[in-house]
Amino acid sequence: MELFDDLYPENLLPFDGVVEYNGRIMPESVATDYYEKLLQEISWKHDEAIMFGKKIITKRKVAWYGDQNFSYTYSSVTKTALLWSKELLELKKLVEDISEETYNSCLLNLYHNGSEGMAWHSDDEKALNPQSAIASLTFGAERVFSFKHKSNGEKVSLKLASGSLLIMKGETQKNWLHRLAPTTKVFGPRINLTFRKMVG
Repeated sequence: MELFDDLYPENLLPFDGVVEYNGRIMPESVATDYYEKLLQEISWKHDEAIMFGKKIITKRKVAWYGDQNFSYTYSSVTKTALLWSKELLELKKLVEDISEETYNSCLLNLYHNGSEGMAWHSDDEKALNPQSAIASLTFGAERVFSFKHKSNGEKVSLKLASGSLLIMKGETQKNWLHRLAPTTKVFGPRINLTFRKMVG
């Protein structure tokens, strides 16, 4: 697959972390093909969370894949990973080649339209290797992704294009929150893959 090797990503964060946006890492036609396959073939399920002692079912759908049946707990709900699909293994290798990191799992999110998003949070669960990067791959609708510093509230935002790769590493999860804000301007679905490294 042809890579856009003329990109030299700079750190988007002013301090206390490293976020590199590689832009599109594949032709639009290839990104569209992956989008269609992921939409149809991934075992999507509505996400669940425990808030104030009550179980909440989100409109957003999720899936969790990995090298083995990892258990991953967030929002007080534990998920068990499925084994990689052919397309996910292809994308994993591509992301590993670009990021020069290795990953053993992937959390996928399906946002059906702009009304669905993700609140401010950090990916700092104990099950994740704190020294490993998190690589975020986007397919489908272009959405605004934002970071907010935990101490001073400084914000950084950018639009993530279909077929683009964003890499969070260093002290980013320790010092910054991130979110996908809802919007009334986007009507199509977005699929996001976050490749991670689980401990153990």
